[in-house]
Amino acid sequence: MHTALPLWFEIGSFVVLLLILAFDLLIIFKRPHIPSPRESALWVAFYVALALIFALLMLVVGDAEHAGQFLAGWLTEYSLSIDNLFVFVIIMGRFAVPRKYQQEVLMVGIILALIFRGVFILLGAGLIASFSAIFYLFGAFLLWTAFNQAFGKHDDEGAEDSWFIKFARKHLKVSTQYNGNKLRTVVDGRRMFTPLIIVFIALGTTDLLFALDSIPAIFGITQSPFIVFTANVFALMGLRQLYFLLGHLLDKLVYLKYGIAFILAFIGVKLVFHAMHENELPFINGGEHIEWAPDISTWTSLLVIVGAMVVATIASLVKLRMSGTSVAEAIHGDESDEDEAEETVVDGTQEDPRT
Repeated sequence: MHTALPLWFEIGSFVVLLLILAFDLLIIFKRPHIPSPRESALWVAFYVALALIFALLMLVVGDAEHAGQFLAGWLTEYSLSIDNLFVFVIIMGRFAVPRKYQQEVLMVGIILALIFRGVFILLGAGLIASFSAIFYLFGAFLLWTAFNQAFGKHDDEGAEDSWFIKFARKHLKVSTQYNGNKLRTVVDGRRMFTPLIIVFIALGTTDLLFALDSIPAIFGITQSPFIVFTANVFALMGLRQLYFLLGHLLDKLVYLKYGIAFILAFIGVKLVFHAMHENELPFINGGEHIEWAPDISTWTSLLVIVGAMVVATIASLVKLRMSGTSVAEAIHGDESDEDEAEETVVDGTQEDPRT
């Protein structure tokens, strides 16, 4: 169902969201620091409350269908963003990014994610408008992604450089140590990049890959580009604080990938049913609509998404508790090791990241 909201509401929403992101970015660069669990929790709660208020406004300005599509899309993108966050944790640890500057690095990753998702939203909307059968392809892609998410091996994810990072290492002059939050530094009179450039490239390529999953997924919830984009923005806002709040707990949520896989598979099936219901391909049912194909409602989708994430999270925490590890230990257990690693990087005694 394609929805339309008042133009003033859409423009006003974009302006407010842009101001919030700019304010968040200003805070980071003015006061780089490691946020406390309390500070992180308050910010996460603020952004979640903001998303719920926005859904309420959509209910008032639009209707329940608008609000339901936004909530379902936001929760879908939020769950996928948490999966993205897990890879960010791997990247930060692998390149030993000093925790003091991880906020800035994460913000760059989030901005890159917004840019890539914005581009894919425009492309996806254009494809849907001109080729309705694209839902068959979207559905098949999500089903394949769900299978890979559930049964693929992720233990070594991020252990090897992508071809793009290898190319950058080969052709860029990169120093062996960080210099605060600077991208460029001087070593023995020579201008060089700091390891941050490799970190940003790693985050960018990761964001690009995750955008390929997230955009088809949310177009299975709504075909409104405005709702798609705002759901993505709200899902990414607060992700930086969630990183510091959850810490190493992300690695302990072992069943989270199955919850995400179930959501992707559900939306994939929904997309295929939608494509069948709206079928125009001449070699399928003679080009006629397949009337028996069910049209899954927005509120059914919302219940399935919430249920999958709740079950996956509770199951993970139960397993964590049965292993004898508390949530606090899971979050903060390795931070002292990280701090020691950061000191070696700042002092320049860490192994050359190009080797």
